Amino acid sequence: MGDDAGKAIEKLIADTGGWRGERLGEIRAIIHAADPDVLEEMKWKKPSNPVGTPVWSVAGMFVNANAFKDKIKLTFLHGAKLKDPKKLFNNGLTGNKWRAIDIKETDKLNKPALKALFKEAIAYNKAHNVPKSIGAKG
Repeated sequence: MGDDAGKAIEKLIADTGGWRGERLGEIRAIIHAADPDVLEEMKWKKPSNPVGTPVWSVAGMFVNANAFKDKIKLTFLHGAKLKDPKKLFNNGLTGNKWRAIDIKETDKLNKPALKALFKEAIAYNKAHNVPKSIGAKG
């Protein structure tokens, strides 16, 4: 985990506050429970989002989170390739790449199912990630 990114995510959680900050903190803890070696980054900084978006990676990015006025959105990069036996995905269901989970204030987190989905996303990345060094001459 990058210390600077980890501190930026902690600050984002604190600054977001309320139920959304609390939920982001819970989600972050579940991600770390799924894989303690996860890499945290802040990406996609722009004038409308100067802090950026928290992104978690193991063998490539697997999920990012955004706090909106009425929800937290978790977007899984390869969500369409993942099994979702507990039907957590509720957005982007017709696409062939990503899937998302929109979490509203009154929604209860199914922590075991979410942790299992994070683990599956990480396993997918590990199984499908080809290191850049393969095939390189040197």
